[in-house]
Amino acid sequence: MDKEGRILNGKFNFKAMPDGSLDKTKVICIYCRCELRYHRSTSSLKYHLLAKHTAEAENLPRQMQTMLDSFQRRRMDNSTTNKLSTAIAKWVATAWRPIDIVEDEGLLEIIRIASNDCRYELPSRATTVAKIHNLYEDEKAKVVEALGQTNTVALTGDYWTFRSNHSYLGITAHYFSPQWELQSHALTVMETEEQHFADTCAEQFLQVARQWGIEHKVSTLTTDGACNMVAAASQLPVEHMPCIAHSLHRAITVSLQNSPFNSALAKCRKVIGHFNHSPPNALELEQQQIAHFHKKESLTQDASTKWNSTLEMIKQVLRNQEPLRDALALHPTSVTMPTTAEVEKLKKLETVLEHCRYITELLGGEKFVSCSVVLPALCHLSRVMEVSEYDPAYMVKFKETFKAEMEKHKEKTNIMWLRVATALDPRFKGLKCLSRPDRAEVWRLISALLRERQKPAQPEQPATYEPSKKRSALMFASESSSDEEEDYIEKCVERYRAEPTIDIEDCPQKWWSKHEGAHSEMAYLARMYLATPATSIPCERLFSLSGHVFQNKRAALSSENVKMHVCLSNWVSAK
Repeated sequence: MDKEGRILNGKFNFKAMPDGSLDKTKVICIYCRCELRYHRSTSSLKYHLLAKHTAEAENLPRQMQTMLDSFQRRRMDNSTTNKLSTAIAKWVATAWRPIDIVEDEGLLEIIRIASNDCRYELPSRATTVAKIHNLYEDEKAKVVEALGQTNTVALTGDYWTFRSNHSYLGITAHYFSPQWELQSHALTVMETEEQHFADTCAEQFLQVARQWGIEHKVSTLTTDGACNMVAAASQLPVEHMPCIAHSLHRAITVSLQNSPFNSALAKCRKVIGHFNHSPPNALELEQQQIAHFHKKESLTQDASTKWNSTLEMIKQVLRNQEPLRDALALHPTSVTMPTTAEVEKLKKLETVLEHCRYITELLGGEKFVSCSVVLPALCHLSRVMEVSEYDPAYMVKFKETFKAEMEKHKEKTNIMWLRVATALDPRFKGLKCLSRPDRAEVWRLISALLRERQKPAQPEQPATYEPSKKRSALMFASESSSDEEEDYIEKCVERYRAEPTIDIEDCPQKWWSKHEGAHSEMAYLARMYLATPATSIPCERLFSLSGHVFQNKRAALSSENVKMHVCLSNWVSAK
């Protein structure tokens, strides 16, 4: 306050009394003549200036502003900084970002603004790499612990060649947790330099199993139908499960080759190409879709190696017949829509392919049981492909070709394993997809499996690799059992068979979690058979993830880092 009764550089004056004296408890703002109380502190007066007279407040003493800056620039504590560095490392590893993103000035600026710490520095590349390694080891320890708690593990495996001509082997593990939750983990995506001969493939599968401590727990190996994979599986002491999705894909592909649908499909491709290769044409199609009250969508051509893309192309053309026809009419070209007869063909093809798509999705999941669904699903598909008297000649040809192809692949399928898995699923234990003699044979087989399990444990022998001896769980007991054992086993089987069949929409895992105590012997078999994937699609997904990780910006990644990033992404996303 100055000597003349002014405060804050004359911005406030003490209130003048009628007798000429000054009231030292009240002040008047020189800008708005507002009267304020004064108690020897200027805080409320400064607040008034900042709120009401911002421009005039610039000349205030800087003490309060300095204190505010000091508060705003307070640095993050070490604990918060460490958590942020760990989160960045996890983001880099699981979102497929290049390591040098930690040197990005834009990312640094964003974090500084969000944290209100203008002195924050991003972790170095070395720190980020070290944290990724720590994350990988932590998550790997959790997977190892989970695998140690289960008695049986099913594997899927496949080889994949990247566009840089590097070859990788991917292996995934599948098993039930103690709570009957179906777990799925990537075990490796390892670079392989040797040629993929059968014995080499077999040794590499065994090597990965040893590394994870599950060599004597593996029950099945699901692969595609490649000759080297089939031969490799025959050398391993496990059951081989050929991928049903590959068989289905092959049957559909062969049925579509040189079929009466070729002309209609070719027209669909030309129509879609007409609009996809010209932005003005694409805009005209959008306008016609709006005019016909259709949802705006861009159309995509099919890929020759993916029959489900052919199905999607057919559905798009059938959905947009009117917009496509009117858009083509605006500028007459050589491109024509399918005729009425061809549209009818496409509708019939769509119907049967839709059933195939549903079966593929049903068998390709990782979070639900699929092995026990194979035979009921194929039985349903067989009924769909039955030739009726109303089928035109082109549908008869398609269905007969499809059924012939599926019959060829059926010979290579592990039919006995599938039958036991079906019986152990409380939804399908009635075995309606099998003939009566086959049903009786399945229950005899299950009784034999239980007798095999009742045998006294043999003394443990040193682990040796004997490819000629398959540890098949489907072998009948060679030794005779006592009458008491026979009665016990038969009672176990009959008690399970007497349980009501659950609805097809119900979850078999939940059923087993509630009834495991009452059917402990059968539950052991259920854990082994129901955990087996019906397809090698989990490996296909692993390689799809690898394509994101091993991109051009990250081409310098070593094979070990590729494995670490892919596995870590798989483990984190599975939670």
